[in-house]
Amino acid sequence: MALFLFSRRAAARSCTAATIRSFSTPINDALSPVSPSAPPPPPEEQESVVLRNAVNARGPRYDWTREEIREIYHQPLMQLAHESATLHRRFHRPSAIQMCTLMNIKTGGCSEDCSYCAQSSRYQTGLQATKMSSVDSVLEAARIAKSNGSTRFCMGAAWRDMRGRKTSLKNVKAMVEGITGMGMEACVTLGMIDSHQAHELKSAGLTAYNHNLDTSREHYPSVISTRTYDERLQTLSHVREAGINVCSGGILGLGEKPEDHVGLIHTVGTLPAHPESFPVNALVPIKGTPLGDKLPEGKRPIPFDAILRTIATARLVMPATIIRIAAGRTTMSEAEQILCFNAGANAVFTGEKMLTTEAVGWDADKAMFEKYGLRPMKSFERGGLREREAEEAKEKVKVGSWAELKESVRGEVAAA
Repeated sequence: MALFLFSRRAAARSCTAATIRSFSTPINDALSPVSPSAPPPPPEEQESVVLRNAVNARGPRYDWTREEIREIYHQPLMQLAHESATLHRRFHRPSAIQMCTLMNIKTGGCSEDCSYCAQSSRYQTGLQATKMSSVDSVLEAARIAKSNGSTRFCMGAAWRDMRGRKTSLKNVKAMVEGITGMGMEACVTLGMIDSHQAHELKSAGLTAYNHNLDTSREHYPSVISTRTYDERLQTLSHVREAGINVCSGGILGLGEKPEDHVGLIHTVGTLPAHPESFPVNALVPIKGTPLGDKLPEGKRPIPFDAILRTIATARLVMPATIIRIAAGRTTMSEAEQILCFNAGANAVFTGEKMLTTEAVGWDADKAMFEKYGLRPMKSFERGGLREREAEEAKEKVKVGSWAELKESVRGEVAAA
């Protein structure tokens, strides 16, 4: 009797399953045979030696040719992003993202003609020029940023250079001292500075100085005419010589071509030392500026694949550098941001605002970090192998201590 009931239940279950698994089209799960006359599958593309050497790097190199960077940049995007992710994990903790907050400490009234900038006095953007913020107000903003998880506080002033600004420099130094006293990193962007001013900022404890190159040398004159490319490079030289970390990147969406992305990365990738951080900005079109007025309403100034390709290429060329998703992140979906992090980006601007445009807020970033297992980078945290260690590695190679080099690199990677 028990066997009979079991058989009936089994039959019932079989009927139910057959009812649920009904299809309007019959399914044939058998493998299709391969015809003997069918053409063979296409051969895989020959692997790029330049790309393979970049992925296998154990330290930064500074002798890149433009042709090598172009070859990397134009690799199939999925392959490029995969390879940059592989290298990124050798030099950095992939879950650690540097959270930076940017404050405008002197808004508007700039004499420059940067064709993307709302703060130029040459354009009618509705932005009102202001005096420099007080030291106390800046330090209070830094405290709020720190309480929300930011570990680097950046300050920007809208002027061409620091000539004749002794009082302003004194106030900036007080801001830097106060911020570093909180255990935060301090960064400023104050236009062009000379060697003496750079050393003054260094004495106050400045962590980094931002001075973007914006684009390639070739495209630069069509964006800015009031400051030359070489003047920008000279400022970077003053900063580096003073012992301050260089923060220098570019803006995508200025009407440039892919070759200009290659040119920008080639310039920073062949500096005597790579920038400590490389911000990748996407143009935020502002009405009243030449570039803002050119772009049709609602049109994205740069496609996402170009941003991802630039980040991945920069990671392969500058493996120890922190790559920051900067302006324009509000136009990216969460999935696009994660693709950038996976390909090698490891810093963001977060908080209430950028200089004059919107920023992704702390709460939104905290939610995203929690969802994807990311964590804020600690103050002064770096990857497993920074440029100092790379220089030591090169010295070891010179004296023939290859075994010692391998052990050193293995230890740095393990520590990461």
